[in-house]
Amino acid sequence: MALDLTKYIASVPDYPEKGVIFRDISPLMADGAAYREATDKLVDYAKDKGAEMVVGPEARGFIVGCPIAYELGIGFAPARKQGKLPRETVKATYDLEYGTSALYLHKDAIKPGQKVLVTDDLLATGGTISATIKLVEELGGIVVGTAFIIELKDLHGREKISDYDIFSLMEY
Repeated sequence: MALDLTKYIASVPDYPEKGVIFRDISPLMADGAAYREATDKLVDYAKDKGAEMVVGPEARGFIVGCPIAYELGIGFAPARKQGKLPRETVKATYDLEYGTSALYLHKDAIKPGQKVLVTDDLLATGGTISATIKLVEELGGIVVGTAFIIELKDLHGREKISDYDIFSLMEY
């Protein structure tokens, strides 16, 4: 019988600021059965999409993407913040609530035509994922899907990446 994964998400009111409810996946990751079930569902999605590479943004995208790549026997490429990758990179900027940020990917991380799954712990406003998609496509990769443990519906991130297939294990 499938686990109710929502029972493994901690809701933290007024974090990181008043009025925000932070959805914490730490309890899910701390429970072996729940973490395995969530990962297995994401793996099934990636397999169905024919993913040949997984890309995840810093830092929780690593937690989600690495076990998917491992299980499928394919590679994982980290989209990182400035100064974290030692070789030649491509850059994509995105808007934050106050200002902008940027993600970087090694120039040789994706092969032209490679089918890529972009994944993160949650889809919120879509800014981070949009930037990650932009990096993959700049390198000639084909984004075959995006996958998340949680989607925060009220933040409308789905609208920002509506041209891509979106899979979320749970919605808030």
